[in-house]
Amino acid sequence: MRHRKDHRKLSRTSSHRRAVLRNLVTALFEYERIETTLAKAKEARRYAERMITFGKQGDIAARRHVAKFVTKPGITDKLFTTIAPWYTERQGGYTRILKIGHRLGDAGETAYLELVKSTEQKEQERQARIAAAEAKEAALKGDKATAKKNKAEAKGGEGAPDAPVDKPRRDKKQSSGAGPAKRRGKTGVKTG
Repeated sequence: MRHRKDHRKLSRTSSHRRAVLRNLVTALFEYERIETTLAKAKEARRYAERMITFGKQGDIAARRHVAKFVTKPGITDKLFTTIAPWYTERQGGYTRILKIGHRLGDAGETAYLELVKSTEQKEQERQARIAAAEAKEAALKGDKATAKKNKAEAKGGEGAPDAPVDKPRRDKKQSSGAGPAKRRGKTGVKTG
């Protein structure tokens, strides 16, 4: 019988398990999506949903409770100011687990643990990603154009055509022996 067996032990001591779960929940709130094993994701989900519920309460006691569990103060602020308002109309189910497959090293089943977002939030993030990519592309094109312009100015300023740079020549036979490398035995004396 499994009466009152409440949680997964994750093959760790209680203090180690608590530290792992605290780190997972903190990382989830920081990055909004993490990759971990399925068992750790299922266990961390319990704590993450509780912390979001405390974030929705928003009072001092809730903030202190969350600050005891979440390891970074900046992430606690993010939870109360950014993440909790996303779920004001939602009564639970703030996270989602998506199974990925098995890890190559030990065949452990892995999954994504992520915060559930509305379609408006997803569209805003998509637009932000597109704008960032376009800005990066424009910056790269602008850098190439300025680099070509600088190169042309430098070429025109000197008045001499570019001469090839002399590289030191490497001979094929740089070793002192002309034949194949000799092997050394255990005593360090050349043999063969």
